[in-house]
Amino acid sequence: MRTQIMLAAIAAATSLLPLAADAETSEGQVKSAYEAWDAAFNQGDAKAVAGFYADDAMLLPPTHDVIEGTGGIEQFFTGVIGSGVTGHKLEPIRIMEDDDQVVVAARWSAQGKDQAGAATTFQGIATHVFDKQDDGSLKLELHTFN
Repeated sequence: MRTQIMLAAIAAATSLLPLAADAETSEGQVKSAYEAWDAAFNQGDAKAVAGFYADDAMLLPPTHDVIEGTGGIEQFFTGVIGSGVTGHKLEPIRIMEDDDQVVVAARWSAQGKDQAGAATTFQGIATHVFDKQDDGSLKLELHTFN
């Protein structure tokens, strides 16, 4: 169960990289951010994953913990990666935006082991809220998943 919770957290966190807003559409930015987030996670780089979040970001995993700030987010993902989770993938379902934010509903999946140690695929849904930065980039402000 703890592995499932960790995998869910990964998926949520799904989320995301600073990208230039004028470089592509919001959909393109989100897809690029997801690819970069997945790549950092799948390389086992929790510090790089945490770099996709705003300094005051919140991560709300299915454990019901409230994780705040990039230090806490890095620590959380260090634990998830250390538990053997790999092959993380984020896929947007719907992207909504206004002048200040981009909100994304997404599916996530990852590979890991169940409580008996058998290989399994974990999956769920996530919500990501990105704040548009003054330089046009996106930073993940809120990430929640199941």
